[in-house]
Amino acid sequence: MKVWVIGPVLLAVLLWTSFAHAAGGNAILGFWYTQNHDTQFKLYKCGMDYCGKISYMRHPDYSLTKKGGLAGRPRLDIHNPDPLLRNRPLLGLPLLEGFRYVGHDLWEGGKIYDPDNGKKYSCKIWLAGNNRLKLRGYIGFSLFGETETWVR
Repeated sequence: MKVWVIGPVLLAVLLWTSFAHAAGGNAILGFWYTQNHDTQFKLYKCGMDYCGKISYMRHPDYSLTKKGGLAGRPRLDIHNPDPLLRNRPLLGLPLLEGFRYVGHDLWEGGKIYDPDNGKKYSCKIWLAGNNRLKLRGYIGFSLFGETETWVR
């Protein structure tokens, strides 16, 4: 008799925790503005992970005074270490990849790409309220990094 009760109860608990875990992870999905509100990111699911790409830029094109034949053209990923990728427009470029929800409004294990210098950094993301997202990019240890706040 005890086996008939424990089995369904255990199954119900496991299903409930897995659904709660998935719902918590999806809390970052949607559109977020950077600190200075000049860039917007779309955070989305990519398989089992969470990723992000640029969905809006206040200045998506180079200024009309830009030299080198780029004036008025879309801003490109010119600092990418791979020469074959330097012609990609920044608008729509995926910059966040590989984040996993670990619970307690925290996503870890991902990387963030900085198109200003062409480098990738380890990164963790956490919610700091319903409409605030913190991102900490770092090298090696989280202690040695920089945190930025994004808003919905």
